[in-house]
Parts: sequence; C-alpha cells; structure tokens
Amino acid sequence: MRYVHTNLVARDWRALAQFYQDVFGCEAVPPERDQQGEWLDQGVGVAGLRLRGAHVRLPGHGTDGPTLEIYTYEPMLDGVRPEPNRPGFGHLAFAVDDVHATWQQVLDAGGQALGEITIKAVPGVGTLEFVYVRDPEGNIIELQKWS
Repeated sequence: MRYVHTNLVARDWRALAQFYQDVFGCEAVPPERDQQGEWLDQGVGVAGLRLRGAHVRLPGHGTDGPTLEIYTYEPMLDGVRPEPNRPGFGHLAFAVDDVHATWQQVLDAGGQALGEITIKAVPGVGTLEFVYVRDPEGNIIELQKWS
C-alpha cells in the first residue's frame, strides 16, 4: 500500500496550482485533466460532473512522491470555509527552512495569515516553530520547522 494524492477542490485550479508551485516548490505533473462521462459519474457517485485540473508533486519525496490533485468541478457546490477545529480535512503541512520567510511568501502570493508564529519546546522531540496560514482559496496550511 502507498499514499498517492490529496484532492483540493478549487474555484480556480490554475491559480491554486501555480500558488503551490511558486511558494512550496511543487512540480507540475502532466497531463492536465479534463474529464467527464458516465464512468466518472459512476466512480464518484455524482451525476453530470466535469472536472478540470492537474496534479502537482509535493516536494521532498522524489519523482514517485505524492501529489496534490487540484481540480475544479462543474457543477460546484458552495462550501464551508475550512477551520482548524472543523471535522474533516484539516490542513496540509510543509516543513520549511524559514517559517517567517515562507509565511511572507504565502501572504505575497495571495494567501492569508491565520495564526501567529509560535515556538514550543517539545520534550524528547525538539523545538517546533510553526504557524497556520491560508492559501488563496482559504485552505489551511501549516508551516513548520523542527530543531
């Protein structure tokens, strides 16, 4: 068994994929997808879908590493904004060299601040510097650095 991908449903898949490439060094994994048909409706369990998007490979795991599958669905339902304490998908986490610098990159690329940069000594593990931010579509990202 092997973990393969996480799907992010996006209002603008191209812009969100570019954000993850620019800020976190994710790499595009061709081809772009434009899919619809009975096979998709049957597998997903929703009739009349069309999805468009692409995969971006997450950094640090080589060419066979997991991806973010960033798709725009038609039709698209309204969603509830992700919150750190809401059941379901919580956040993506990236280990970064500089939490402050990456936090600023997220903001400069259209993301939003959520928490405050915090440092905590964890006995037997090390010192954690971390913060939660939002990508341009409101999804939560944890930036972390252990020392």
